[in-house]
Amino acid sequence: MSVFGNNLFRKLYYARNHLTQTQFIAYGFLGIILTGTALLMLPISSRTGEVSSFLNCLFTATSASCVTGLVVYDTWSHWSIFGQLVILTLIQIGGLGFVTIGVFLAIVLRRRIGLKERGLMQESVNTLQIGGVVRLAKKIVIGTAIWEGTGALLLAIRFVPQYGVGRGIYYSFFHAISAFCNAGFDLMGWQGPYSSLVGYYNDWLVNLVIMSLIVIGGIGFIVWDDLSRHWLHFHRYMLHTKIVLLTTFVLIFGSAWLFYRFESGNLLVGMDLSGKILTSLFSSVTARTAGFNTVDTGMLTDASKMLTVILMFIGGSPGSTAGGVKTTTMIVIYLHLWSTIRRTYGVNAFGRRLEDDVLKQASAIFMINLTLALTVSLFIMATQKYPVMDVLFETFSAIGTAGMTTGITRGLNAASRFAVVFLMYCGRVGSLSFALSFTQRKKVARVQQPVGRITIG
Repeated sequence: MSVFGNNLFRKLYYARNHLTQTQFIAYGFLGIILTGTALLMLPISSRTGEVSSFLNCLFTATSASCVTGLVVYDTWSHWSIFGQLVILTLIQIGGLGFVTIGVFLAIVLRRRIGLKERGLMQESVNTLQIGGVVRLAKKIVIGTAIWEGTGALLLAIRFVPQYGVGRGIYYSFFHAISAFCNAGFDLMGWQGPYSSLVGYYNDWLVNLVIMSLIVIGGIGFIVWDDLSRHWLHFHRYMLHTKIVLLTTFVLIFGSAWLFYRFESGNLLVGMDLSGKILTSLFSSVTARTAGFNTVDTGMLTDASKMLTVILMFIGGSPGSTAGGVKTTTMIVIYLHLWSTIRRTYGVNAFGRRLEDDVLKQASAIFMINLTLALTVSLFIMATQKYPVMDVLFETFSAIGTAGMTTGITRGLNAASRFAVVFLMYCGRVGSLSFALSFTQRKKVARVQQPVGRITIG
């Protein structure tokens, strides 16, 4: 036993000191996924007491750890209370990040947090500087507990009278955590498998609480910190916070208006004005990596499906519980486009010029995510007969960790499911981070190649 312990210690020490930050995070998430898979394969995890297949458990564990929400089993119908708690734990770890939780536990246990741990924390939550990351870790965990607890209490107002005290409280906390972490897992399968929140499409309390938790979790921990220090003084906010808040506002209300227009002759038919507005807002918010739905997603018009694909691809904001290429990535690309059209020097926003490296990162993230999603889409369409839009919907949902589906998830073959698992993993770890995890150090050429000229456009 002591020999095993010494070997394990040496392996952990080697990993801690020889892996890059991106590698450590990428392998850490992989370890969490495999652990979750093993737990879900236990007989106690299923309602029937039978062992669930490895592939389906891997798919579920990946979806939960990567806070996606795509499922091959209805969460309420298939998983026992133990299995549901495993999924909920994976969602919480995946939402906050295991590095953040580890740093917070070190603070509680009064352990020393070195420069390496601070660097991991900075990489994990995408902070702009390493200073203050320990304080930020405390804010993240405490803030998460407050928001999830508040959301659960508000949901209990509706759920406790409907389901009883014990079940109502459990449902309230499960959906509050799932919403805040932008996971999209639900326990409403008793109304019908994979029904999500369709039964609450016109319930203002449930919709507003879920939407608020999704947005708060999706704007990012850096924005939290900035808002807590400067409150409503917009001019004092960091450039990052200004871009995130403005982009989030435009995406939510602009997309809601488009959903209203696209579905006014389809899914919104028969609803009163209140239900139409609420459904449009919810469809706009949840599309950006949350995964819940209050209408049958498979019945959306092609225009609404395409809009949802775009929103899923954009996702939330950096350093948040959300996925996607992130709002700031898209804004940087469009600002560069605007600067190129106007033939101005540099990319400027709110009286500040963006760094050149930011554009390189944004372009890389955009192209890697787009390439991965389209490649897997072609693979699925080549091996299975599904409509093009449904396949694109599925793959962009996976890479954006959105969790929305038109219903084809359960019909995917083994190869397609492995491909979707890979997309969810890349979407959570970060496609660029995943690519960088294969390189130990930056390669700097001592002698540059001669300049060659090509034409563009």
